Amino acid sequence: MKAAPSPEEIRRHNLGTLLRHVHLSGPASRAELAERMGLNRSTIMALTSDLTSAGLVSEELPRTTGKAGRPSLVVRPESARVHVLALDVGADRLTVARVGLGGVVLDRRNAPRQPDPFHPEEVVSVLVGLSRQLMRRARPDTVCVGVGAAFSGIVRQEDGVVRRSPNLGWTDVPFGAELGRRLGLGLRVSVGNDANLGALAERTRGAGVGLDDLIYLHGDVGIGGGVIVGGRLLGGVGGYGGEVGHMVVNPGGRPCGCGSHGCLEAEAGELALLAAAGRTGRTGREAVAAVVDAADRGDVTARDALHRVGDWLGYGVANLVNIFNPAMVVFGGVLREIYLGSAAQVRSRLALAGLGAAREQVRLRTSELGDEATLMGAAELAFADVLADPLEALARSKNPLP
Repeated sequence: MKAAPSPEEIRRHNLGTLLRHVHLSGPASRAELAERMGLNRSTIMALTSDLTSAGLVSEELPRTTGKAGRPSLVVRPESARVHVLALDVGADRLTVARVGLGGVVLDRRNAPRQPDPFHPEEVVSVLVGLSRQLMRRARPDTVCVGVGAAFSGIVRQEDGVVRRSPNLGWTDVPFGAELGRRLGLGLRVSVGNDANLGALAERTRGAGVGLDDLIYLHGDVGIGGGVIVGGRLLGGVGGYGGEVGHMVVNPGGRPCGCGSHGCLEAEAGELALLAAAGRTGRTGREAVAAVVDAADRGDVTARDALHRVGDWLGYGVANLVNIFNPAMVVFGGVLREIYLGSAAQVRSRLALAGLGAAREQVRLRTSELGDEATLMGAAELAFADVLADPLEALARSKNPLP
């Protein structure tokens, strides 16, 4: 029989829960926090006092109140003081940001993808350089409590090893460990698949807030998917679940980087759209946006390309809706633009191939977080330790100037 939690364990849990509330939902009064957590006001006061002393939150009088009596103090996350480093490794760009508690982007740097090959050593060097620039620009009294990275590929999250990234040409690269060593912050680097992190970000801060069943489809040369079922991210036995981009929708179709043919990303991804539109000389977000814009202006070739890609995307969405019965499917990355230009085809295929009972309540939406979705997911991954045990995580953090 498992022993009952000790008073100290309960206290740590309550500190993390309170901090999570203000981190995800924004400033809240002590009274509101007491109601949400089911605790009395004296306990809330003790918890906020501990978090305030640690510099994780601050308290102030509300700016306005329509109630008589002494107003309840408002608890705010110390966004400017407590932050994480969030890194996003896409197929066409690298991004590093300092994200403050509460999800506030304090500073960021971007670097375009260098010409092939996309060597791991070069990627780590660029990310470390951008991270050091941001850390040097931070105020002296700030503290970095975590580092998280979103990666376009199959990631073993327990140790940050990139098992496979067909679009980058990586296999079994110890990315997290090497990045942590080179950063020299004394912090573990948590690495996750970009689409999985995008799904979590959209559920906590974007289009799917509060939904327990959600699918996020992310386009970045390839197509990745994050599947949330019953409020939990679908991981699979090895943590590699959700690779929906390699679901075969057209047997014998276009070759895919994974070695198969007719995968969803091969038929409905960025490269398929650009090839169908006769624009193979350019890649990336701007190239996709140019095709969508040309179709809007009446370009027949661009319009036909979007129709063709939209058909295959619709087949993929129908399969996912039939299997998982989500409340929402969110399109992010370059799929956001592709879906906006081919929504009629996607919805038509879903109507024809989707089971009526499964599709009748599903909503198709574009990402509210836009290009920030995977970056914000990386930030949440980095905040995980401090939200689980705030005072212990803060004590472990150190910030030598790189």
